[in-house]
Amino acid sequence: MHPTISRMMDVVAKGDDGLIAGLLAEDVRFLPPTYYKTWTGREPVAAVLGHVGRVFSNFRYRRVIGEGNDWALEFECKIGELDAIGVDLITLNEAGEIQLFEVTMRPYKSVGALREAMNARVMTDARFLKFRDALT
Repeated sequence: MHPTISRMMDVVAKGDDGLIAGLLAEDVRFLPPTYYKTWTGREPVAAVLGHVGRVFSNFRYRRVIGEGNDWALEFECKIGELDAIGVDLITLNEAGEIQLFEVTMRPYKSVGALREAMNARVMTDARFLKFRDALT
């Protein structure tokens, strides 16, 4: 397994955006499961993923599939009392940094709960005032 993927599996559920940032390319793109927009840039993506790590509970990766620069990591978690299953689709750049991070999830009700919980967290994080330009 690629060392970046191993490290990501260790840090993503901790909700520590400082640890997450060290794995991301400067111009990383993050495609969340909650809406059809893309976050771009190391600092905003790390902040978003840090909040996700605090919203999810009982998070664990179930399967890892991939090689080289392309990886799919299946996970399960809880969002409040709701169960969720998802897949992190990750592309690494030549330096071994995460260049593209796309998440798919189900069921629909859990994705809605994630959207609500993330909106509540982001609204109280002053950094997101400057991160608005990172969302396209």
